[in-house]
Amino acid sequence: MAREKITIMASETPQADAALRQLRGRYDDVGLDKADVIVVLGGDGFMLSVLHETRHLNRPIYGMNQGTIGFLMNSFSLENLVERMQAAELAVVHPLAMTATDAAGMEHRAMAINEVSVFRETRQAAKIRVSIDDRVRLEELVCDGVLVATPAGSTAYNLSAHGPILPLEAEILALTPISAFRPRRWRGALVPSTARLRFDVLDPEKRPVSVVADNQEFRNVVQIEVVEDLAAELHLLFDPEHKLEERILNEQFIP
Repeated sequence: MAREKITIMASETPQADAALRQLRGRYDDVGLDKADVIVVLGGDGFMLSVLHETRHLNRPIYGMNQGTIGFLMNSFSLENLVERMQAAELAVVHPLAMTATDAAGMEHRAMAINEVSVFRETRQAAKIRVSIDDRVRLEELVCDGVLVATPAGSTAYNLSAHGPILPLEAEILALTPISAFRPRRWRGALVPSTARLRFDVLDPEKRPVSVVADNQEFRNVVQIEVVEDLAAELHLLFDPEHKLEERILNEQFIP
C-alpha cells in the first residue's frame, strides 16, 4: 500500500497546533478521502479518539508525539516524513466489542482499543459475578471495579491496576480487578482472545455500577459482555527502532 499522500489531525493544544502548522507548511494535506496515511499529532488519548473516529476508513495511522507519554506515538520531526512512513512497520490491533445492558433494559454498544472498565458508582463496593464463555468463574467479586485489557492497552490503566503486560502477539486478554476486597487474594486472570466475558452486577439498586469503553461511559448497567473483535483491524505505523511490540516488551524491564 502506498504511503505518500497524507492528512494531518492534531489535538487542541498549542504544542500540537504549532506542529500542525509546521507540517502543513512543508507537506500537502490531501484530506481524509484521498490520504494514504493519517498523521496524528498529540498524545495517546488523542490517538485513541482518532482511531475511533476513523476506524471505518481502513487507513493506517502514523502518530507523532505532541502529548505527555506518547506510548502509541513516534517521535516528532519535520524531516523525511514520507520516508519515515514508508519504512515504518505495521502493527495490527484488534479492539474489544462491548455490549452493556442498563437498569432500564437498554443496550449500549461500544468499541475499546485499550480496555473496558467496570466501576462502582457510589461509596459502596460493587458486587459482580464474573463468567467466561457462560461458565461462572467468580460467583461474587467485591471490588471497586474490574477491567478487560487488550495487549495494546495492557500498559495503560491495566498496568496501573497491577495487571500483567501482554505481548502484542499473545492472543490473550488481561482480566484485572480494581481494589478487590473479596476474594482478597484474587489478582486477576489471563484469558484467550476468543473468550466471551460477562459481568453480572449483583444488587444494582444498592450498589450501582458504570462501564467505560476507552472514553465512552454508560451508567447504571446491570450486565456487560466483552469479546475481542477479531474481524476488526486497526493499523498503526511505527518507526522500526520504536515498534510497538518492542515498547510493550521493554515496559516489563523498567524498574
